[in-house]
Amino acid sequence: MSDEFPVTAQAAAERRVKITAAIQAETGIDEAMIEKLVRGFYDRVRNDDLLGPVFASRISDWEPHLQQMFAFWSSVALMSGRYHGQPMRKHLRLPVDGRHFDRWLALFEQTARDLCPSKAADHFIERAHRIAESIELGVAGANGIMLRPGERLVRENLPEQ
Repeated sequence: MSDEFPVTAQAAAERRVKITAAIQAETGIDEAMIEKLVRGFYDRVRNDDLLGPVFASRISDWEPHLQQMFAFWSSVALMSGRYHGQPMRKHLRLPVDGRHFDRWLALFEQTARDLCPSKAADHFIERAHRIAESIELGVAGANGIMLRPGERLVRENLPEQ
């Protein structure tokens, strides 16, 4: 059995390389574009009245966080497999609701449209919507709130920012 695992892992790695190359050819996305997008997006987040305080209360040294986000978006956008964290767990206890996810998406979309070619921006934005929806559902569930399809997370006890 152990002789089969390296072959399977190797085949998966080869398949990932092909998928990444196909995505890059179709969208023009590369690691440099991902870094530019992530840095531009988080510059906007840090200056945002709603999102800035949420991030500032948890991140004091931004560069390690940005490095993780480069790996995360590389994995999401290019299927590179660079990210190995647990993003859901890191977000479950944040003091956020639907307003925060809407703002996150608006800033992300604006940044992607400003910095990326159209096909690349569309690719990033589609994935960002899935991520936001998934994390919003996770945060709701972690707080004992079960959302119905299309329902948004509303938390009355959050401070206005």
